[in-house]
Amino acid sequence: MWPKLPQRVYFQDSFRSRFFSMGVQTPLRLLELAGQSLLRDEALAIAALEELPTELFPPLFTVAFAGRHSEMLKAMVQAWPFPCLPLGSLMREHQPHLDTFQAAIDGLDVLLTQEVRPRRWKLQVLDLRRNAHQDFWAMWSSSRASLCSLLEPEAAPPVRKRRRVEVSRAGPKQPSVPVEVLIDLCLKEGTPDQSLTYLLKKVKQRGGSLRLCCQKLKIFAMPMQTIQKVLKMVQLDSVQDLEVNCTWKLATLGRFAPYLGQMGNLRRLLLSHIHMAPHAAPGEEEHCVSQLTAQFLSLHHLQELYLDSISFLEGRLDQVLRLLMGEVTCGKCMILELKGEIQSEELKAVGGQCLKAPLETLSITNCLISESDLMHLSQCPSITQLKDLGLSGVSLTNVSSGPLQVLIERTSATLQDLDLDECGIMDAQFSAILPALSRCSQLMTFSFCGNPISMAVLESLLCHTVGLSKLSHVLYPAPLESYEDVGGTLHLGRLAQLHARLKQMLRESGRPSMVWFSANPCPHCGDRTFYDPDPILCPCYMPD
Repeated sequence: MWPKLPQRVYFQDSFRSRFFSMGVQTPLRLLELAGQSLLRDEALAIAALEELPTELFPPLFTVAFAGRHSEMLKAMVQAWPFPCLPLGSLMREHQPHLDTFQAAIDGLDVLLTQEVRPRRWKLQVLDLRRNAHQDFWAMWSSSRASLCSLLEPEAAPPVRKRRRVEVSRAGPKQPSVPVEVLIDLCLKEGTPDQSLTYLLKKVKQRGGSLRLCCQKLKIFAMPMQTIQKVLKMVQLDSVQDLEVNCTWKLATLGRFAPYLGQMGNLRRLLLSHIHMAPHAAPGEEEHCVSQLTAQFLSLHHLQELYLDSISFLEGRLDQVLRLLMGEVTCGKCMILELKGEIQSEELKAVGGQCLKAPLETLSITNCLISESDLMHLSQCPSITQLKDLGLSGVSLTNVSSGPLQVLIERTSATLQDLDLDECGIMDAQFSAILPALSRCSQLMTFSFCGNPISMAVLESLLCHTVGLSKLSHVLYPAPLESYEDVGGTLHLGRLAQLHARLKQMLRESGRPSMVWFSANPCPHCGDRTFYDPDPILCPCYMPD
């Protein structure tokens, strides 16, 4: 047993003697010795937390976490001297055990039940996000500046130290300040996440004193009843990034819609695979769509919208997007319009007063939309500020080139990324939009794979875009001349020749650094063959 010296004196003398007996060591080695001391007498370390130098908390917490010292973890959470405890980044480096995680949560739970909080307590945020505060633990573990407080006693006189301790023991009750728990949630079916279950249990028990905040929320296949139980414990206004990757019926999305309306700080929204019930009652479908679009009134900060495989968009794109991209943005007025208590003309008179920021990204993929939908989209007032437009998988074969041309023209001042993959655009349509493309002064990437385009049109595209100084990457389909047959079999020799021709044109135009490469789906397996400048082949083209 170690002699029972005064706690702070013991720690400082112990570190001094070990440090100087081993000669000059790096700060990291000294902190490792501190961890070893912790492992030898956990009870003494817990008792000394009130007087432990602040610099020792992060490295000692790391040792305790890696070594599964539950009681030490619980005590250190209660005495944590920083406003934020980035536990998530530590969990990323050291695979946590359930008991270790529970110990940290229990420490926070005990802290919230205390009427008089510890003197050094500053904890306001428990951050469980694994990609946040990546440098925190490394910074404290390797800081040379921290040596000073380890090797020298504090300059404050002993009387003041005793007075602080006495105040901490008998001080007045501190006001109850809620502690935030930051977490990225991924809700999906499968084996229940025991750590999440335990956390939700504590959040429910503590009520408002423990606030569960979720910046990124992903929802996969999971019963709606379970999703609702979780969301009732989340501070929904903390959600900034939402992905709904579920095969939901429109009616199910309608049940989720009220929760979406409470996410007033949402920046990014992805809705995927929402389909209509085959035998929906008359008016039910329209009611569900209105229920969804009404929630957009609250999304004042939405900047990115992704709609993938949404079956109800055709003929309704204007209804879905006008609350996000139209002139009318006053929430109260829009609710009145939806109820039929105010006319659109009256609404326009007050429009534009509540707009926070226009959409920067709009991606509509693998959906059916009509020509009128595309025209409505091109006429949205805030479309002129769009930076990223994606229409991949939207069939435009039977749509006239006019709406698409207008759409590109109206976005030409701000558009940076354009994706027209697999749209079925043919030569005549593509040629019609080339003048509009040539005015997209901010365009950086352009992709239009999967469209039946001839070499002549590709050469024309190069001529129209070579003057776009910011355009650096073009992903184009293999021209029609490079196919051997109507079945879609590529002739790699021809493709190489055509690719070389485009590269030569780029050099002659003074833009040799602009990257043009081809990507084409194999008709047999669906994998893509890339060519830049040498082919990256799918298995079907590989020799036996």
